Amino acid sequence: MADELCHISCTTFNILAPIYKRLDKQVCESDFRAFWLSRNQMILEWLLMERTSIICLQEFWTGNEELVHMYEDKLCDAGYFTFQLARTNNRGDGLLMAVHKDYFRILNYRELLFNDFGDRVAQLLHVQLTIPSSCSNRKNDTRQELLIVNTHLLFPHNSSLSIARLHQVYKILQYVETYQRENKLGGVPVVLSGDWNGSKRGRVYKFLRSQGFASSYDIAHKYTDSDDDAHRWVSHRNHRGNICGVDFIWLRNPNEPTKPLKTSWAEAAFGIIKVVLINSFFSFFPFKLFSLQFFLILVHDGVQSDLVSLFFLFSSVLHIDSGYVSDM
Repeated sequence: MADELCHISCTTFNILAPIYKRLDKQVCESDFRAFWLSRNQMILEWLLMERTSIICLQEFWTGNEELVHMYEDKLCDAGYFTFQLARTNNRGDGLLMAVHKDYFRILNYRELLFNDFGDRVAQLLHVQLTIPSSCSNRKNDTRQELLIVNTHLLFPHNSSLSIARLHQVYKILQYVETYQRENKLGGVPVVLSGDWNGSKRGRVYKFLRSQGFASSYDIAHKYTDSDDDAHRWVSHRNHRGNICGVDFIWLRNPNEPTKPLKTSWAEAAFGIIKVVLINSFFSFFPFKLFSLQFFLILVHDGVQSDLVSLFFLFSSVLHIDSGYVSDM
């Protein structure tokens, strides 16, 4: 048992809320108690069998008291502290985070409400290891602290949501940065876990990499950021029938060098607008709405540098006349 406690493990799992699991075009699993109860009992049995130190669930059916109590009671009996957070505007589902008391002491818990597209939310848990930071040196009784985040990003239904997804990640990192500063934490490891609804080729992945985060699964399997390793593993089959790797457990060690957060955000955001600009050259109608959304987000976050040069870049390619964007 002592050797086991020298290591911590993490599970992230989008358990597909019964209100979203369709049995056919008109009926959802939530209409049949026997179906959703049986499936979630099996999920719970698997989680308890794995007994990971950290459990992060997405699409947790917060709107059903029976299911909520079932998870809380079973996890509590197994030694877990649990925290749940519903999405805003009564969407019916949300997040659940559980950490095992054999590994962690709870220092603080915070909730982040994005209040934007999709009513997405995030959880932040500040914990302290209950074991010494060095199991090989029992005289060193320094207790390592850790920040754990659980979230579920928007699905990229179209290109105009790319900036919104990126902004959700920016909000999380900004919140983590502020929390560390206000609590004078200094160098603390950060774990970001959840359903990111994006692959290794996406802007969100590259943004997190620029902030010093590494995919724990890639580290364990010695995968790289190359295209050859982009589809080495699968974690999800989406509603379009595509199989992909979109569920990540990110880790940032405190000594990892990073760019300033706003610099990375601006580079990533301008990268998206550049791609949309090129694509919009042949498809102009969505461009006006997207560029307005992009501008408002940038101004809201105080990232206004290079907006003038961006305007001239637009003007060199597009001609805007009375709200109509046309080819020059």
